[in-house]
Amino acid sequence: MHVHYEPFSAEVRDDPYSFYATLREHAPVHFAEGVGAYCVSRFEDVRAVLRDAERFSSDAMRTLLLGAPPGVDPQSDPVAAQRMLAFAQALPFPLESLITSRNLIAEDPPRHGPLRNLVNRGFTPRRIAAWEARVRAVARECMAALRTRREFDLVHDLAIPLPVTIISEMLGVEPARRHEFKQWSDQLVAGSTGSGWNSDPIESGLAGAMRSLCEYVQGVAAERRRQPGNDLVSLLLTAQDGEVALSDAELAFFVALLLVAGNETTTNLIGNAANALLRHPAALARVRADRSLVPALVEEVLRFDSPVQFVFRRSTCDVDIAGARVPANSHVVVLLGSANRDERHWGPTAASFDVGRDTTGHLAFGLGNHFCLGAALARLEARIVLDELLDELAQLERCHERVEYVDSFLVRGPRTLALRRAA
Repeated sequence: MHVHYEPFSAEVRDDPYSFYATLREHAPVHFAEGVGAYCVSRFEDVRAVLRDAERFSSDAMRTLLLGAPPGVDPQSDPVAAQRMLAFAQALPFPLESLITSRNLIAEDPPRHGPLRNLVNRGFTPRRIAAWEARVRAVARECMAALRTRREFDLVHDLAIPLPVTIISEMLGVEPARRHEFKQWSDQLVAGSTGSGWNSDPIESGLAGAMRSLCEYVQGVAAERRRQPGNDLVSLLLTAQDGEVALSDAELAFFVALLLVAGNETTTNLIGNAANALLRHPAALARVRADRSLVPALVEEVLRFDSPVQFVFRRSTCDVDIAGARVPANSHVVVLLGSANRDERHWGPTAASFDVGRDTTGHLAFGLGNHFCLGAALARLEARIVLDELLDELAQLERCHERVEYVDSFLVRGPRTLALRRAA
C-alpha cells in the first residue's frame, strides 16, 4: 500500500491522527521525501529510539535551532548552509560562539549531562512546588475576568497569559515586557516549525525575533551579573562545583527554549484539555464529580492530544527499525503523538478519550536523557487551571465547531477557542 505522509503539511497539521493510524498499520518506518527523514510511528519503536542516545543523536535538533529546516545537512545542502549563516550573522554574538555553544535539546552524552545538571537546579521539585500558590492566584485572576463576560477566547484569555506570566516571573522579566515575550515565542514557533519552516529566516521574521530576544537576554544577563537575584537567570549564570556557567549565547538559546516549551506546551495542553472536555461531556461530568481525577485528566490529555507531536534524531550508524533499514546519518522524525495512540500498546480504545485510563509510560514529554525539563511545571499549571475551570466549562459551549490549530507542525493546540455561556 502506498502511504503518503509529510510531517510539514497543512493537512497533517489539521488532523495528524488519521495519518498516524495509516503509518502504524502499513508503514511503521516511512521515508518522507519532503523533509528527507524517516518517520517512526509505533510506540515500542519510538520508545527504543528515544532511549538509544548512542545510535540516535539529538544533534538533529541543531539545524532547527539555527534557522535551517529540520532534516537537512548543511554540509551537503548549500541553501541550508546559507540560511544558517544568515541566521547566525543576524544575532548579536560572534559566529564562533554559536558554533561551540551548548544547547540542551541538541546535545548528546557526555556534553549533555553537565549542562542538564546545571539547568536542572532551576526546576527541582521543591522550586516548582513553591510556585503552586502563585499559579493558582494567576489562574483565579484570569477566571475572575472571564466570569464577567458572556463570550471569551479561552486560549487568549487564560491558556496564554497564565504560562507567560509564570515563566516571565521565573526569569525575572518585568511585566511591561511580557507581551514581547509572547510575540517572540509565536514568531520562533511559526518561523521554525510552522508556515515559515522552509523559508529564509530573515524574510520569515525568525531571525529578527531571535535577535530581539538575544539582545534582551544580554541586557538582563549583564544586570544579573552586577546584581544577582532569586530568579532563574541569576541561577543559570552562577556555576557551582566545577560547573561551566552558561555563556550569553547559551543563555539566550535556553531562554528561547523556555519560551517555546514553557509557554507553548502549557498553553496547548490547557487548550487541548478544554477542547477534549467540551467534546466529551461525560468525562467532564466525571471529573467535576471527583476532583481527585484531575491529575489523571492531565495525563490523558497529554497522551490523547500531545502538545508536542514529534522530535528529531539522527542515526549515527546503519540501524534496523521495525524491519526497515535506516542508513547512517539519516534524520529520523520520532512521532510522539502517534506512539501515544498506538493500539498495540494502549489497546483497542487507544483513539478514545478516557480519564480512567492507566496512562503510565506515555511519551508526551519524551524519554531518557531528553525527558522534558519543564514537565513538572506544565503538569502543575495544567492541574491548577483545570481544577479552577471545570465548573465553568459545564456552563459553556463553543462558538465555532471547527478548531483552527496553531501555526506549527511540531506543537499542537487550538489557536483560538471561542466560548460563550449557554443560553
